[in-house]
Amino acid sequence: MPLYLERQIDDLKKRILTLSAVVEEGFHQAIHSLEEMDTSLAEAVIERDVEVNEMEVDLEEECLKILALHQPVAIDLRFIVSVLKINNDLERISDLSVNIAQRTRGLAALKPAPIPFALFAMADKVESMLKKSLDSLVNLDMELAHEVCRLDDEVDAMHKDNYGLVKDQIRRQPEQLDALIEYLSLSRHLERIADLTTNIAEDVLYMIDGEIIRHTY
Repeated sequence: MPLYLERQIDDLKKRILTLSAVVEEGFHQAIHSLEEMDTSLAEAVIERDVEVNEMEVDLEEECLKILALHQPVAIDLRFIVSVLKINNDLERISDLSVNIAQRTRGLAALKPAPIPFALFAMADKVESMLKKSLDSLVNLDMELAHEVCRLDDEVDAMHKDNYGLVKDQIRRQPEQLDALIEYLSLSRHLERIADLTTNIAEDVLYMIDGEIIRHTY
């Protein structure tokens, strides 16, 4: 590999890891704001999304520039293609963290209502998936990436159950409709983040050995 290309790829690695850390922290803060009904922290999560958007655009532009100038092949090409896809997934996770923060803001303005499902157990599982997917990226760990893919089915099942629980609660206590819809939205946001962490894990596997495993789990 030419020295200049090697330096640019090293720079890409640093950029994607920096973006990963920012997005992971944003998700953690979004969940914490929900647990504590901390609207100030929720606003901070919402405002940080501008930074993530800028980082995502800069990283995409750098990837495209390297592809145009150097026309990399084999493992270098796989790495850049994977970074492009992971970059997009991280930006979408940040958007969903913003959605969670907005739900916090909405719930804070409503009369408190009991949560009809294990919201924070689900959030813990999704946060664990995000951490493992990013650890698999840092360490190029195939076993960890496969574990993330397997966990996605558990989160899907939780979301399906949550839908039924919210529906039952609406029938029993229709006066709590607004809050219950917010809770259902939170479940959906968490399920989507789990999907995106799975995408990241699949792209790590592609980065390592060139195998596309989408739709195999």
